[in-house]
Amino acid sequence: MKEKYLKLLAFTFFASGVWDTIAGFLYIFCIGTGRSIDNPPMDPFYAIFLGSFFLCFAYLQFFSSFNIKRYAFNVGCLIFGRLFYVGQLYAFMIFVPDFPTTFWFTGIIDTVFTLLYIYFAVKSRIGLKKLFLPEREIVNL
Repeated sequence: MKEKYLKLLAFTFFASGVWDTIAGFLYIFCIGTGRSIDNPPMDPFYAIFLGSFFLCFAYLQFFSSFNIKRYAFNVGCLIFGRLFYVGQLYAFMIFVPDFPTTFWFTGIIDTVFTLLYIYFAVKSRIGLKKLFLPEREIVNL
């Protein structure tokens, strides 16, 4: 049963990598001043900068998903990152006047991924230490 949830965690991690790849391309080619989405306005440099981070996250997720037990720490990092992002996004949408509501869909998708990470990690019995503290490998030279 534990292995089933590890596979589901790996699949979810891979799927969120697909989502981050889409976000990366959207930021690089569609979001920013002078592009098709410019509300809120963003200088093209920052849009490309953010897009490159999304592509890096996607890369980590794709390759970590092939050995999810070993790279569980990456899942923990994404839990923190997505929680921070979703919290910040919802705060802006609720408290900043005229912030575009078009970002609700990304908040919902990232919330679902975060909840799935947590659920599958708990069900597969990956401990908090493995999720949030990197393992130290002893190497004899």
